[in-house]
Amino acid sequence: MKRLRVNPAESCDEPHGPRASRPVDPRALEAAAGFFRAAGDAGRLRILTQLRDGERCVSDLAAASDDGMSTMSQRLKVLRVEGLVRRRRDGKHILYALADAHVLALVDTALAHAEDHRKESA
Repeated sequence: MKRLRVNPAESCDEPHGPRASRPVDPRALEAAAGFFRAAGDAGRLRILTQLRDGERCVSDLAAASDDGMSTMSQRLKVLRVEGLVRRRRDGKHILYALADAHVLALVDTALAHAEDHRKESA
């Protein structure tokens, strides 16, 4: 992956690129920051990766990560409050899934970036 080099002496008086002049809604910034805070924990990110293939119940998620049910429930609550996962009841079970395709794309992109960065750093 080619890295961009920026010369700090160059002036940046005019916006560059198609998105440079578009203001971003402060509420969208806060929501995006919430996503990164929630996904920024390795345990919660692990849950998101487990949900890439579809719905899972809490006990399956806990067993796959060797976490207790209490820890898993707390992590899922953070992800749900930030809108990264959704849940539905199926009899006695509560099934969790990624909230939407945006979350899937963000998780996949973050993992791909981390893998590329790891390879470049090696």
